[in-house]
Amino acid sequence: MTDDIPQNPQTAPGIGRRRVLGAAALGALGAAAPGTAWARTAPARRVPTTEQRERAVIIGTGFGGGVTALRLAQAGVRTLVLERGLRWPTGPNATTFPRMANVDRRTSWLTNRSMLPGIIKFWKPYTGLIETLQENGMTLNCGAAVGGGSLMYHGMTLQPSEEHFALSMPTAAHDYDALNSWAYPTVARMLKVSTVPDDVLASAPYRSSRMFLDAAPKVGLEPFRVPLPVDWSFVRGELEGRYTPTYTTNDISFGVNNGGKHSIDVTYLAAAEATGNIRVETLHVVRDIAMDAQKRWVVHVDRINTDGELQERKRITTDALFLNAGSPGTTRLLVKARAKRLVPDLPDAVGTQWGNNGDRIYAWALMNDDPGRPQGGPACVGGRATDDPIPYTIIHAGLPVELPDFAKAMIVVGFGINKPAGTWRYDVLKDDAKLTWPSSGDAELQALMRKRFDRFTQTGGGILVDTNALEPSTWHSLGGVPMGGAVDRFGRVLGHRGLYVLDGARIPGSTGACNPSMTIAALAEHSMATLVRTDVGSVF
Repeated sequence: MTDDIPQNPQTAPGIGRRRVLGAAALGALGAAAPGTAWARTAPARRVPTTEQRERAVIIGTGFGGGVTALRLAQAGVRTLVLERGLRWPTGPNATTFPRMANVDRRTSWLTNRSMLPGIIKFWKPYTGLIETLQENGMTLNCGAAVGGGSLMYHGMTLQPSEEHFALSMPTAAHDYDALNSWAYPTVARMLKVSTVPDDVLASAPYRSSRMFLDAAPKVGLEPFRVPLPVDWSFVRGELEGRYTPTYTTNDISFGVNNGGKHSIDVTYLAAAEATGNIRVETLHVVRDIAMDAQKRWVVHVDRINTDGELQERKRITTDALFLNAGSPGTTRLLVKARAKRLVPDLPDAVGTQWGNNGDRIYAWALMNDDPGRPQGGPACVGGRATDDPIPYTIIHAGLPVELPDFAKAMIVVGFGINKPAGTWRYDVLKDDAKLTWPSSGDAELQALMRKRFDRFTQTGGGILVDTNALEPSTWHSLGGVPMGGAVDRFGRVLGHRGLYVLDGARIPGSTGACNPSMTIAALAEHSMATLVRTDVGSVF
């Protein structure tokens, strides 16, 4: 338990028309959907069911949802944004986020125990930051907060080359010129990205980063500094002793307590809310989506408290529904809707072409040189493989914990282009969709990356530990509602007017040997520029 857990924020007054129904009236049709790590049932007391009418609804507040919200707001569209998680405001010396040395229930979305490997702790379920889905062949980590995964990610804001983009997303290949000329730069400007300054990189906590840059060319990697959405004055403040260390100790796995990180909640969403056209409602878990007899979209929602207890059921009807719940969340809603016949004639490609972006995490330990401790973050340096048949990138991620003096180690992360071989199927007993991921999907890529990782020990000594050997996992779920087969280039679900997918679910499996955040946001920018011009005022 902790005394630092944020309380449930007050929600804004309703904009749409609302009507309270009897408890026996239609409510959320499904018992499970995104957020089903919890096992809570409705309390014995009767809860109200309300009806609500909105012009546009967005589900999710991550990279796709944040961009969608801002561009609709600027177009004058009054929009309801639904988020299952909480707001997590930060500032210098804040205690908003848990730390690795004292993991608590804030880390996990409605589970009774820690989902972190090697950490055995039990607690009362809470609407925490990360939902962990243990699927068939792959464990998925998903953000659950206002701002989505932008709160927990290291901030790697990488743009793929045109060639690598086309390998991952052939359907959108001819859009790369536009993405490159204005969409990617727009995202970089909104997130205020920059690379680690020389003075920070030269400081003691970043010794391991300098070591990686020195080792990268020796193992055949092209070294580079990673663009990050970070205000480096906060890092300097830590180095000068003005702030409690968090960047400089790499204790950012659950969010940056000191602030200075330009995550989606304080950039895109803040700008959207400032227009007065966007209303964000937290602790709203979407259970099902459906089409009514008038071919309007119906969103079935449970409003919960921070313990996961049902407070209210909502039935929200809208002319335009934007799914931005992340690849697993968006895919599960659509797979459920098809299986339960809530939405007729959904494309056969729904539930296909999922991938893990080729993620793999290694520990390089007991090397000849000493990488130092603590090790600064975020992940600010990396190397690109240029001589292998499959493109991939390796990043130095440091260590989020301080080891004893005799222990020498650093974390290195790889990701690349894989085969989008994962599929989602409806499980009637759980009223949910489940993923099956075959190891063949990234086997060739992982073999190439392993050989490259081994070269670190050949040149610098030590041993290499594959932390994903027993339990493959990813923070970069992609696909499930792929472009071409399920949605068009602009995210319109094929054959369904007013239904859109603008998050990572439409990217089949990988993002050109880069982490996905910048490409998800750039594609959303590109799509919204068209949708505002063609669909606003006609479709909704």
